Amino acid sequence: MTCEDKQATMKLPISLDLSKEELEELVDKAKDWALMNGMCTRSKRNFDRDVLQFAPFALFPSPFPREEFYNACDIQIILNVLIHKVAYDYEFLKDTLRETIKVDEFTKNLFKIYETVHKEGAVQKISLGMLRSDLMLDTSCFEEDTETFKSHCCWKQVEINTIASGFGWLGPVSRQLHKFILQELSYTSELKNLPENNALQALCSGLIQAWHLYNNSQAVILFVVEDITYNICDQRFHEYEIRKQNPNIKVIRRSLTQLAAAAKLGSHMELIVNNHVVAVVYYRSGYEPGQYHTEKEWDVRLLIERSLAIKCPSIQYHLAGTKKVQQILAKPGMVARFLKDEKMMTKVKKVFTGLYPLDFDEHGDAAVKMGISNPQRFVLKPQREGGNNNLYGMDIKDFLESVKSERDRVAWILMDRIYPPVHRNYIVKYGNGMDFETKELVSELGIFGVIIGDDKNIIVNKQAGHMLRTKLSTDNEGGVSSGRGVCDSPFLID
Repeated sequence: MTCEDKQATMKLPISLDLSKEELEELVDKAKDWALMNGMCTRSKRNFDRDVLQFAPFALFPSPFPREEFYNACDIQIILNVLIHKVAYDYEFLKDTLRETIKVDEFTKNLFKIYETVHKEGAVQKISLGMLRSDLMLDTSCFEEDTETFKSHCCWKQVEINTIASGFGWLGPVSRQLHKFILQELSYTSELKNLPENNALQALCSGLIQAWHLYNNSQAVILFVVEDITYNICDQRFHEYEIRKQNPNIKVIRRSLTQLAAAAKLGSHMELIVNNHVVAVVYYRSGYEPGQYHTEKEWDVRLLIERSLAIKCPSIQYHLAGTKKVQQILAKPGMVARFLKDEKMMTKVKKVFTGLYPLDFDEHGDAAVKMGISNPQRFVLKPQREGGNNNLYGMDIKDFLESVKSERDRVAWILMDRIYPPVHRNYIVKYGNGMDFETKELVSELGIFGVIIGDDKNIIVNKQAGHMLRTKLSTDNEGGVSSGRGVCDSPFLID
């Protein structure tokens, strides 16, 4: 039985049946807690840089199978190695993206920078990867009529993010909020089921380790940020944590446009920004076309890549996170190019879902035909990060029919849609008033990883905490910044 026949469900072993009065009091406390503890964003509707609002959240933590959670944590260090080796394989990236860069201007521009630096010889061999592997539980083979009921069969990887992998703060603070809520309701015995989440500390220690490797005590860490930052707390708490772990490190923030006017290379290829030598560049912007307003932003991205600064991500790491790379890695035998250990290969291959190229060949034609004939089975993805780029349902059919004879289709991949089990919870959003009814929701778990190394050695490799985003089961997209998803944390169940 699949979820298309009957939606599988999971249940939180905590009563959600609160009176209206109890619920109103709990929500008021939760909102104030969020505001007073920095679980906040800026408003996109009424922007004022001096005003914060609480980030949307699920009132209770959401159920997640204990075994699958720890499996996901354990496999992250293997995924770190896989992506690192992909990033340092020039021939693989060139062959994989050969057709994509003919039709996707953004990926083409990224690849031009990569090719330029590769031909010149990279001055800085070391890369810092701060990755996030996003996954969903899969219900395609759940069993209802067995003694040990399971609402899912396994988990599948949605994507792996190699640039601007957010929620390093909002993930841990969601757990803190839910700890407060459970204590308010006297569920202290259940706190053990909220797994520890050290994402902020672990990610920032990765930035600090890269700073040490640069070996200049006067150098700074540069955050490359958006022109307007809405998710300000998630970024600022990284700065505060860096200062907490090492008071001697200065962090500066600049947009690509500001860097185009202020950045230059020193005599030894140091990256210099307003008289600061930069040890580490941490991109929280630069992952979508709209963040490059003119050629000047592209020029400064190349200048940064040519510099001695350690990049997070380096240009090859950025390219390693494209959907086309994900699709190629899922092909039979491809993981063996990068991982030699049989057990590691088996673990990784199990988490891949069906991914289909739309190349101009028999395989691409077959994928187009599948997408048109049964669009509900799939998600159509471009080479983009940041959410709200994918197509679903009849939009897939309409799009594929419009491009089936066009080379533009090569810029997309078709992926089997993952149907996670649903659960019920309350959603709290700013300005919406309180809805006193629980909603059917689904969740997506993100596991962070930190890896530092070059083409020959891996210096640091660790799993680095987690985050959980939750959305209505009827919604396709689940980004918090887009207003669809909400902050959440896992409650582990057996």
